[in-house]
Amino acid sequence: MSIHVEPYIPDEDYDNPAMVTDFYEFTMANSLFLHGYKDTVMVFNMFFRKNPDNLGYSISCGQHKLIRFLQNYHFNDRDIVWLRTKGMSEEFCEYLRTYRWKGTVHMLKEGTVCYPQVPMVRIECDMVGAILIETYLLQTMNFQSLIATKATRITGLNTHTPRNVMEFGTRRAQGESAGNEGAYAAVLGGCIGTANCLAEMKYGSEVKAVGTIAHSFIEFYPTEYEAFLAYAETYPDNVSLLLDTYSIFDSGLPNLIKIDDELIRRYPNDPNKRVKSARIDSGDLARGYKKLRKALNAAGKPYIKLVASNSLDEKKMSNMEMYEDAHFDSYGVGEKLITSATDPVFGGVYKLVAVKQEDGSYLPKMKCSDSASKAIIPGKLMAWRVFDEEGKGQCDILSMDDEVIEAGKPIEVINLDPDALTPQRTLIPLKVEKLLVPFMVDGELVCELPGIAEKKAYIKDQLQNKVWESELRPEFPHAHYVDMTLKVAKCRSDLYAKLHGGRI
Repeated sequence: MSIHVEPYIPDEDYDNPAMVTDFYEFTMANSLFLHGYKDTVMVFNMFFRKNPDNLGYSISCGQHKLIRFLQNYHFNDRDIVWLRTKGMSEEFCEYLRTYRWKGTVHMLKEGTVCYPQVPMVRIECDMVGAILIETYLLQTMNFQSLIATKATRITGLNTHTPRNVMEFGTRRAQGESAGNEGAYAAVLGGCIGTANCLAEMKYGSEVKAVGTIAHSFIEFYPTEYEAFLAYAETYPDNVSLLLDTYSIFDSGLPNLIKIDDELIRRYPNDPNKRVKSARIDSGDLARGYKKLRKALNAAGKPYIKLVASNSLDEKKMSNMEMYEDAHFDSYGVGEKLITSATDPVFGGVYKLVAVKQEDGSYLPKMKCSDSASKAIIPGKLMAWRVFDEEGKGQCDILSMDDEVIEAGKPIEVINLDPDALTPQRTLIPLKVEKLLVPFMVDGELVCELPGIAEKKAYIKDQLQNKVWESELRPEFPHAHYVDMTLKVAKCRSDLYAKLHGGRI
């Protein structure tokens, strides 16, 4: 008897996020399903091993999108047809047809300052729902965390020197979704707007679309002045001009002053109808700033703000500000932000750490590897942050989920850093906060998802008030202390010895 498999016809316009998986997720799930593990509950942790650019902190981002994904998780007829052509069993395919995600999610709150080895996401779900979401979860959390982290440095939040930065990178992002999600994450990280129109349409006015004119608009007109005048006549309340199409100082600056004088002549009693700003996109930006600022002030126009763009990043802006006293009123930052060009990969991983047993206990699981640095921390974990007397994060502690860490009560911990001079120590926390909070329980949302403004303020408050400044240094930052309880350390060491024949 032959089995007829309906052919699958590709469709370039088709999109179901549930199918954003690596194929091995389906092959594993199908095999486990056929061997009777359909209802087995697995626990996975998503964490990362180093901060981007080897700096002292990261920002956890992507939780909002991940929750939306899980709430709408499903497979349809097209998916089932394709899976059959790829050798998945009929029983498994039929199971997926009506499958809905009913797991439990604990995560860091979106925007939480985070550190290596500390779980950002803990998933507890039946086998299918735990395995098949790996790629989408990692893609979402890795990318948005990467861009939000980079944005906090570009906007100067980490050095307590905030800048007005507009995200200009959509045209150089790695695809449409990266442009949209990158704009969102960049705004959480401190940007005041984005050039991306769709981002505002998707996320609202807090991800504000901004922009004025390009060189092509000016080139189109017979003269630069005529282009400036046409733009000013169209948008008299929002005149922002680009000065470097031909020559910043030989034509751009004189025409800028001339246009502002014309606006004063036309609207003498309306101070809002003036040139608001001028942008330069080439040349020696710091030198250009100082000459323009001096010339505009001398012309009685100190109200015209100056904007810089052109392959900027945090180091270029910092150097202009520190060494040349060139403080632009705002910046447009493109590819160096939207791709996090200095370190374009956030290395989050998703690892099985426990399997729930019939008696309700959790059997720890561990990848050992031949490299001790890649030996994961097994068990169903909880993460805590201990704060010092100034209210700043002193260390993070990983415990088993059934352990409780309380303020005022001593606790023995083991430092995860193998080079620590005193690996075991006693802490008496002044204040402690549970980091992994429930977002979904049995597939149902159990918390309110804050808005963009609230998340943006949360990130800013942490970097200003709740993180040691030594961790925020752009060069050679202090490595945040991450500790394990004795119970976690023993579980890890014993399991490593059992599986790998040695001690960590």
